[in-house]
Amino acid sequence: MARLEWEQFTCRSDNFGVLIHDPDTGMTASVDAPEEAPILAALQRRGWRLTHILITHHHGDHTAANLALKQRFDLTIIGPAGEAARIPGIDKTVADGDRLDMGGHRVEVIATPGHTAGHVCYYLPEDGMLFSADTLFALGCGRLFEGTADDMWASLGKLSALPDDTMVFCGHEYTLSNARFAVTIDPDNADLKQRLLQIEALQANGRATLPTTIGLEKRTNPFLRAGDPAIRSNLNMVEARDVDVFAEIRQRKDRA
Repeated sequence: MARLEWEQFTCRSDNFGVLIHDPDTGMTASVDAPEEAPILAALQRRGWRLTHILITHHHGDHTAANLALKQRFDLTIIGPAGEAARIPGIDKTVADGDRLDMGGHRVEVIATPGHTAGHVCYYLPEDGMLFSADTLFALGCGRLFEGTADDMWASLGKLSALPDDTMVFCGHEYTLSNARFAVTIDPDNADLKQRLLQIEALQANGRATLPTTIGLEKRTNPFLRAGDPAIRSNLNMVEARDVDVFAEIRQRKDRA
């Protein structure tokens, strides 16, 4: 089986779009559909034809192009069952633990409530890819619009348990602002300080900061590191529960 090909590009003001493509079968899926024109441009660059859209959650900046793309292509829209009524054009629903066959590539569905109540991520174990949308960002996590801190902490725990070399594709380019916030939470983390310098250099040259990896996030993302003694000490929460440390970090980011 040929290795999955991918194309990442920007959409809207700060969204990332991603296409995945199997060269043997021609299967081409867009992970979410933020904006039609950049998706069409990416398809044209690669000479691919869209066959599927994998939706992670119902927010408009992830579903806005669903109907336009469905009208243009003979495709299937797949999304979380818990949010099906709010996802335009949905054809097939999935839930936690479901598995999809996408051109011979196994896709595992991981429920990650927190940002929205029904948010899901898509994990391709053989290809080493995770599409985390607005659950896990590079050096961040999504705001808690519909879920609780307990929900999101549990969801992040599922993702951090994946292999360290898993490539992580997020829904937004928030990395620089997340990095600058992260150093206020974890100021003595040498890996984090080095990563901030790398991110500043990438952005100065107009280059994307994604994909990241699970291993890199575990070393540098404060939202995954609520159990770290240095962070707990910095926040004066040495005896607190991990989820309460996480909640404090999330609240500080909301105010930043």
